[in-house]
Amino acid sequence: MSVEARLAELGITLPEAGKPLGTYIPVRIAGGFAHVSGQGPNRPDGNGAVIGKVPSERTVEEAVEAARFCGLQALAQLRKALGSLDRIECVVRTLGMVNADPDFGAHPRVINGFADLMVDVFGEEAGHGARSAVGMGSLPNGITVEVEVTVKLRD
Repeated sequence: MSVEARLAELGITLPEAGKPLGTYIPVRIAGGFAHVSGQGPNRPDGNGAVIGKVPSERTVEEAVEAARFCGLQALAQLRKALGSLDRIECVVRTLGMVNADPDFGAHPRVINGFADLMVDVFGEEAGHGARSAVGMGSLPNGITVEVEVTVKLRD
């Protein structure tokens, strides 16, 4: 099944790809890979981004959902850059950053919100990639989560 068909089967409608908030491009295609700049947790309904530190201002469950929103944004950026998500062979690497209180330690659980979406969309084999999940003292504009991803393109 194609990735685009899988999105439809899952009932996932991607948001509009956001515009850069600085001097960078959202996706760089090079050497058979697409590298997606850090994506924030913009709510798919257009009601802004999820902001706040975990767990003092956002629950772990809210942060997991925010990481999923990052995934939807990343997929939207990839579709815009590639024309179709069917050009993607697999997820290669993910860097998930959580705006966390100093004593918080469940960063991997939060970033599972992103990773689980990738597995749902691309499948068990292609959706799993190498991954880092780290805590940050702050993120741009106070967002709760930011995620970068690299995918391998089909030949």
